Amino acid sequence: MEYLNAFLVGGIICALAQILIDKTNMTPARILVLLVVLGVGLTAIGVYEPLVKFAGAGATIPLCGFGYLMANGVVEAIRKQGVLGIISGGLTAGAAGISAAIFCGYVAALFTKSQDKL
Repeated sequence: MEYLNAFLVGGIICALAQILIDKTNMTPARILVLLVVLGVGLTAIGVYEPLVKFAGAGATIPLCGFGYLMANGVVEAIRKQGVLGIISGGLTAGAAGISAAIFCGYVAALFTKSQDKL
């Protein structure tokens, strides 16, 4: 049942993002930022945590989950460091994912040749 919940919630999040891409004039970059900010906002009001408990990776893998991770990192850092945690918390919590994305992007750049969009 866990896999089904993860698949359904992750699929709904991705389908909503695809609808935004298809039906609006928003650029993909703005949609990505919207999803991260939405994750932070839903975490702040306490809505995203129950969704993560219900769907697991289906809620933490999409970009909303990155916002959730950063928000939780800030909350934890504020508990430990005080006000300075506002700056360092999100970066510390997201460091592994950001590092992995940079590394994978570099490896992909080594093996592919970039071309202009037609």
